[in-house]
Amino acid sequence: MIETNVSRHHDTFLQTVHSYYQLTKPRIIPLLLITTAGSMWIAAKGEVNPFLLVITLIGGTLAAASAQTINCIYDRDIDYEMERTRHRPLPSGKVQPRDALIFAIALAASSFTLLAVFANLLAAFLAFSGIVFYILVYTHWLKRHSTQNIVIGGAAGAIPALVGWAAVTDTLSWAAWLIFAIVFLWTPPHFWALALMIRDDYAKVGIPMLPVVVGDKATVRQIWYYTVITVTATVLLFYPLHASGFVYAAIALILGGIFVHKSWRLLQNPEDRTVARELFLYSISYMMLLCLGMVIDSLPITHRLVTAVIDRFHLFS
Repeated sequence: MIETNVSRHHDTFLQTVHSYYQLTKPRIIPLLLITTAGSMWIAAKGEVNPFLLVITLIGGTLAAASAQTINCIYDRDIDYEMERTRHRPLPSGKVQPRDALIFAIALAASSFTLLAVFANLLAAFLAFSGIVFYILVYTHWLKRHSTQNIVIGGAAGAIPALVGWAAVTDTLSWAAWLIFAIVFLWTPPHFWALALMIRDDYAKVGIPMLPVVVGDKATVRQIWYYTVITVTATVLLFYPLHASGFVYAAIALILGGIFVHKSWRLLQNPEDRTVARELFLYSISYMMLLCLGMVIDSLPITHRLVTAVIDRFHLFS
């Protein structure tokens, strides 16, 4: 039981709702959902069933919210020690751990039921496996014990891409696993850039994030390697898998070039927190725009426009 000196009761129902909403770490969830959507559009060849899309995104939201809530329960001790997290609902005493756990279980059950009934069992089990992996493997096992916590734990954040593909096709193809791999490989440079900015917080509570254990220079080298591999992996959707077309390939190369450039800048200035912050913020935009590129490329109108352009080119060549 964690005692805090900031415990207080809510004054209104809306304040209670807001506290439970905060437990889900809502700023993280949209990034997970856009990878789900990108995967769904490619799987459906640009013609996603609107009802299935909404159901899958709601189911994914509930699963992610459940995982984040349990993470908050588990980490409430270190959250109280860090200034940036001290005022979260659990360490501040606004929500009790037992109530948060009931909330998390209800979210997980709702997610599984919704996906199983309106999508398919594969999507439901994948979403549930994401919760289990995030809690047992990342939060319980890796986060406090290994510098590879983000690398291996990144699989949990990549599972939504599989959920999206499975919801559409009830199978998992090589393209689905490649999208999973792209998100998996993108996670270390994204999160380590943040870890560089808040290294002292992690050191204070004994979390062995890479910058704390090996220092800035070694971390930045790892960020560089993962960035290059991530950008290379994105192109494989175009060739050899042919899961996406020219429009996606162009978008992936442009976004990837910027990502590599920003990572290179950090490699040259490993202790510059401003450059680390730029990379962290861009990494968010990168993944969102990359998935948007998947959606745009998969649309039938895009295919028609590309075909028309190629035909016109052949006409004048």
